Amino acid sequence: MQYRTLGRTGLQVSEIGMGCEGFVDRSAAEVREMVDLMESAGVNCIDLYTPNPEVRTSLGRALEGRREKFVLQGHICSVWRDGQYKRTRDMAEVREGFAEQLRLLGTDHLEVGMIHYVDAMDDWETVLKTGILDYALELKAAGAIRSVGLSSHNPEVSLAAVNTGKIDVLMFSVNPCYDLQPASEDVEELWAEKNYAQPLVNMDPQRQALYETCQRQGVGITVMKAFGGGDLLSDLGPAGKALTAVQCLHYALTRPAVASVMCGARSMEDLRGCIAYEDASQEERDYAAAFAAMPKISWKGHCMYCGHCAPCPQGIDVAAVTKFLNLCQAQGEIPETVREHYAALPHKAGECVACGACEKRCPFAVAAVENMRRAAELFGA
Repeated sequence: MQYRTLGRTGLQVSEIGMGCEGFVDRSAAEVREMVDLMESAGVNCIDLYTPNPEVRTSLGRALEGRREKFVLQGHICSVWRDGQYKRTRDMAEVREGFAEQLRLLGTDHLEVGMIHYVDAMDDWETVLKTGILDYALELKAAGAIRSVGLSSHNPEVSLAAVNTGKIDVLMFSVNPCYDLQPASEDVEELWAEKNYAQPLVNMDPQRQALYETCQRQGVGITVMKAFGGGDLLSDLGPAGKALTAVQCLHYALTRPAVASVMCGARSMEDLRGCIAYEDASQEERDYAAAFAAMPKISWKGHCMYCGHCAPCPQGIDVAAVTKFLNLCQAQGEIPETVREHYAALPHKAGECVACGACEKRCPFAVAAVENMRRAAELFGA
């Protein structure tokens, strides 16, 4: 299992994480069996958005004696009322729900306290005005949570939250279909069939700006809906061509700032399949050819950081240089961290001889030679 640093939190999280769907409607014994598999495979990051007390209790018992081995991403504002889930912005309910969460999990803290499901700008304003963000910061100061997170499907809301400088972790829906959709306050628009009736071209610029802003500001991203609820694994899905689970995982893990993908594994078989990503070959991970063949979607001219441009005769990591260039363009300047990372590259963009070998191999017709020229001009090497 490979581990990544979750942004500025410093937490080391497994690339493959566990969404809580697999724990729902499972016995305590079945939950323990899943946690056993996670521990043996090195999966250490668990998202727990559901407030279901049975799920929390079963997970808490399964973590006894090994709690320190796991990074828990629990949700603030997700409570259980009258036998069902409720998202709340009522501070009394929020406080009560958080305290109950810790009690049921049998822990005194969460590594990530995630402000739950903020998809509308007016809801984000509510989070600010009602003191929910302030409460999360209080919990962080008290050590009850180690970092403040926010979950959203809307890049506009997410950017607003990230730009406050108070959000350490963003849980966001990342996959190659949703990334082409513009911001919406209605999450169902992401998979609505009508939105895929006409061909879609290139990533939504606001989503790209979100990922690059998170990378620049040290906000770690944990991914939800990497498989689009399973739709991307079917030819009947929005892309019109099935992807493999490994390709979906690799796409998410190659986006800027992404640290871990929360796989909604609903069975031991699903969980093993996601863990198998770690042993998958580069050919199995490669999504470029599949993307290029999608009948409803085009990424022409957009670098997907897939690495097909390699090898460069001059040894330049063309994909990495392009990623650094895009980060600077999004910022309008050269952030210090990007400058340092670029300086650490063994071969710089200025060494490009414009042979065009990278462009001939690119499935997305990216103007790589021009990108190298611009990067050399920007970075001075």
